[in-house]
Amino acid sequence: MPAAVLALSVTVTVAGCAGTVTGGGAAADRPAAVGAHGASATAPGTAQAAPGRTSADSEASGASAPALLPGLGARTRAEIPANARQVLLVTGQGKNSSDSRVVLYRRTGAGWEPGATWPAHNALRGWTDDHHAGDLRSPIGVFSLTDAGGLLADPGTRLPYNHSGGFTIGGRGFEGEPLAGSFDYVVAINYNREPGTSPLDWTRPLGADKGGGIWLHVDHGGPTHGCVSLEEEHMKELLRTLDPDQHPVIVMGDAESLER
Repeated sequence: MPAAVLALSVTVTVAGCAGTVTGGGAAADRPAAVGAHGASATAPGTAQAAPGRTSADSEASGASAPALLPGLGARTRAEIPANARQVLLVTGQGKNSSDSRVVLYRRTGAGWEPGATWPAHNALRGWTDDHHAGDLRSPIGVFSLTDAGGLLADPGTRLPYNHSGGFTIGGRGFEGEPLAGSFDYVVAINYNREPGTSPLDWTRPLGADKGGGIWLHVDHGGPTHGCVSLEEEHMKELLRTLDPDQHPVIVMGDAESLER
């Protein structure tokens, strides 16, 4: 294992990005996928569009179908719930790359309308459709976004927000960058976790071996253990935009995998 990986593991346990945190909080390590490639698409608390039909198809009912989300193949589109009106599309540069691009789309009567495009980081070793604890890859799939929290006060999100000292983190990342402030704002990605709970909740419906603690969080300037990280200003904008009434989901993976 590279020395940089060993250094980070001292302060962040191999449990997704939400590793060891101080101040009374617990690591958030768990999975509940809407439609994770390679994982059960019927995990507890999940929803899925009918097989072979896209969310746009489900809504069309005779009218012209809304434009499809770009870069997604039939299998990926079929995993997006029919009621989703907000999609955060995270496209990795490559299967083994830790660099990504993020676009937040909202569905209108005319189709999927893109918002701003943001740079992001994902896991050190890229992506996988069979995520396990400690593999240093981000899980590929479609996951609901229902819960948020952070070390700092709620910036104005509609999602349930857990303001807690449990989001404190120290140490340094894979490239020697300080991790302090990474969990100032987080959104739990519903991979191996119970929706409707704090991001700090430890429940892992698919078992501990399937990893968890996969969050959107503040970027610290380098690769993550498994999370997706955005600049602080973009995390705040995301938190203010996500609306539980719009049933937001994240679609995440490397470009080639998402095209399936």
